[in-house]
Parts: sequence; C-alpha cells; structure tokens
Amino acid sequence: MRKIILLFAVLLSFIGGEAVAQEAKSPAKILVAYFSYSGNTRTVAEQIQKATDADIFEIKVKDAYPSDYQELLDRAKKQIENHTRPALVSMPKNLSQYDIILIGSPNWWSTIAPPVATFLSQCNSSAVTLVPFVTHGGGGMAKCETDIKALCPKAKMLKGLAINGSSVQDAAPRVEKWLRGLDIIK
Repeated sequence: MRKIILLFAVLLSFIGGEAVAQEAKSPAKILVAYFSYSGNTRTVAEQIQKATDADIFEIKVKDAYPSDYQELLDRAKKQIENHTRPALVSMPKNLSQYDIILIGSPNWWSTIAPPVATFLSQCNSSAVTLVPFVTHGGGGMAKCETDIKALCPKAKMLKGLAINGSSVQDAAPRVEKWLRGLDIIK
C-alpha cells in the first residue's frame, strides 16, 4: 500500500510540475516581415498580423523600384540573375528576440524578390523558425522555399503559403487555416 501511495504522490508531483512548466512557457514572439511592390504581399502580411497579433515590418529598398512594370521586370530579373542584394532602408531592431519570422515576398522570376534576399542575408537565422508566404500571378511557390532555405540553412523552416495576387483580398480564411495547420494560432 505504501508503494502505491508513493507512486501516486510521484505521479501527482510530475503532473503538477508539467502544468507549472507549461504555464511558465511564454508564447512565441512573432514577426511578419514582408516586401510588397503592388500591395498584394502587404495585404497578406496584414492578414497574418491580424490573425497572430505579431509585430510587422515592411522591407523597403533605398533605391525604389520603377513604377513602370516593364522596367520593374527588367531590373528585378537582372538583380536575380546577378544575385544583387539591394540596400534596405532599415532592419528591425533586435531580430534575435523573435522565435518565428513569417517572411513575405512576391514570386519574381520563380524566386523571392531581391529585397527579401537582402533581409534574410542580414539576419542571424540560426535560432529562428522561418515561415514563407508568397503572392504570385500564376507561378505559385516555385523555388521560393528552396531559395530561402539556401540563404538560411541553419533556420528551421515551416511549410509556406502561396496566394494568387488576384485572390489576396479574400485570402484571410485560407491564411488562418494555414496558420492553424502550422500550430502558430489556435
């Protein structure tokens, strides 16, 4: 009988200790960082921010992209081909405070936009979980996840989300389902 009581006491202390440990664990600190040319990626980033209550950061380049679409395509293609990392206006302060960075980009030439590559190359991503999301005109995720992983090989990466630019306005339910599937929101 003594052994049963002792076993029961040990079991209760283990369960109680587990509950205290779970209560003490703070929620993940999340950043939504994105680059948006046309506003589509911004729309999805804002939907993610609203669903997660995360901090949000817009990646901006010092030398703005041209408003003429063909000129944009020409510059972006050249930057991608040459692995150019355009200078950014700023970086978030203390990136190391974040556990999860949801990183957003338009799909340009089947990869992430060069400003997103600059951002990723400047952050120490070894202790962070990266979660990509892209907007596109028909190319889906293409090589975006692979290219992010190549830039941040030590980071943990979760499954990304690709949303067609024509459907971003109605994407909030899909975004929330994706975030729940990744266990980022309940």
